Amino acid sequence: MRAIGVSTWVWTSPLRDADLAELASRVAGWGFDVLELPVEEVGDWDPVRAARVLADHGLAATVCLVMPPGRELVAAEAATVAATRDYLRRVVDIAAEVGSPVIAGPAYASVGRTWRMAEQERHDRIAELRDNLAPVVEHARAAGVRVAVEPLNRYETSVLNTIGQTLAALDGLPVDGCGVAVDVYHQNIEEKHVGAAIRSAAGRIAHVQVCANDRGAPGDDHLDWPDIVAALTEAGYTGPLCIESFTARNASIATAASIWRPLAPTQDALAVDGLAFLRELLAGGPGHRATRGSGRS
Repeated sequence: MRAIGVSTWVWTSPLRDADLAELASRVAGWGFDVLELPVEEVGDWDPVRAARVLADHGLAATVCLVMPPGRELVAAEAATVAATRDYLRRVVDIAAEVGSPVIAGPAYASVGRTWRMAEQERHDRIAELRDNLAPVVEHARAAGVRVAVEPLNRYETSVLNTIGQTLAALDGLPVDGCGVAVDVYHQNIEEKHVGAAIRSAAGRIAHVQVCANDRGAPGDDHLDWPDIVAALTEAGYTGPLCIESFTARNASIATAASIWRPLAPTQDALAVDGLAFLRELLAGGPGHRATRGSGRS
C-alpha cells in the first residue's frame, strides 16, 4: 500500500520542536505513515531531535523547501542567488538527517513573484534556472536526496506553472538528483488534463502533494482521484501522497496561499478525513468522499 503523509502546515507555521513532537504523536495515532516538515528558516527545528521523534513514532519524513521573498534563483543579483543556493543545500542536509528522500518546493523563485516575460526572456530565465540549480542538484545527489521542483499556479509564479514546463526546465539535469513535485492543487488550475500531465512525467516524478481543489481534504471536491492515482502508478511513482493544506490562523502562510476561510470543521478533521478517503481510494474502494473523523454528511 502506498504511504500517506501530512504536512505540519495543516496546523502550524513556522514549525518548532515542540510542535513537531506533538504532531508526530497525533498523526501516527491516526495512521499516517509520513510527516512532511517545512524548513521556513534553517534552525526553526532540530533535525537530529526530529529524526529521533519520528523514529519513536514509526514515521518517515519528507521535507519541503520554502521560498519567501528574497529567495531567488532567477532574475536576481548574484548575492541573492548564492544565498538561495546556500539555503537549499542546507535544506538538503536537513533532509538527509531526517531520512527524507526529497526536498520539495518551487526551487526557482519566491512565491508570489510574477512578471511578464517575452519568449526570449523566458528561454534565458529557464537556462539561468538550470545553471543555478545544478550545484544544488549535485549536492543533493551526493547526499542521496532529490530536489523535487514544484510548478505553481499562475497567481503564485510566472516561471513554472505546468508539469511540461518543469520537465523542460530540468532537461539535462540528472534524474537521480532532481525531478518534478506534483501538487494536485496547482495542476488542477493549470493543466488541460491532470492525469495526462502526470503521465507525461513518467520516471521524473519525485514527490506528490494532495488536497482538494480548494485546499481542503482530498476527496471533498470535484477532482478525478481514481484517474490521478492511476496516472501516478502508470508514471512509475511509488512514493507517498502527502496532504498539504494550511491553517487560516497563520498570517504569513495563509496570506501567501490565499486561505481566507476554514477549509474543514477543524484542521484535525481535514487530515483525518483526507487520510480515510485516500486509504479507501488506494484500496480500490469507490473513492467517495470520506466522512470518518468529522461527522460530516
